[in-house]
Amino acid sequence: MKVVAVDYGSARTGVAASDPTGTLARPVGVVERVRTAAGLQQLVELIRGENPEQVVVGMPLTLRGERGEQARETEEFVDTLRQALDVPVDGFDERFTTDLAEQDPGSRNLPPDARAAAHLLTSYLAWSSRGAE
Repeated sequence: MKVVAVDYGSARTGVAASDPTGTLARPVGVVERVRTAAGLQQLVELIRGENPEQVVVGMPLTLRGERGEQARETEEFVDTLRQALDVPVDGFDERFTTDLAEQDPGSRNLPPDARAAAHLLTSYLAWSSRGAE
């Protein structure tokens, strides 16, 4: 199953996509200011261009696994994406994905937001494959 991951940020939002088998993740790009109509439209077009069966959005939980102010804003964004897309859109714990992206020496030439989305997607794919076993 092809999945797209979104690392939401009010300034920049990273996007990554899996291969058709849902095994490998690759950064796709970054969209700026997705809270604006133009930014949201650009993001929706980027996601649709990947033809996913599911979209996951990184949910910024606290270290204790609780939802803070940023998580509530992200939940509102998830609701907006659900209205704009015809595929399931779900939140997924994104703790540490930005840190991992910043420490990844192999992809320094890619924007950190896109790298964070790829790490988020890798985590999601590993998690979902464990559930399928």
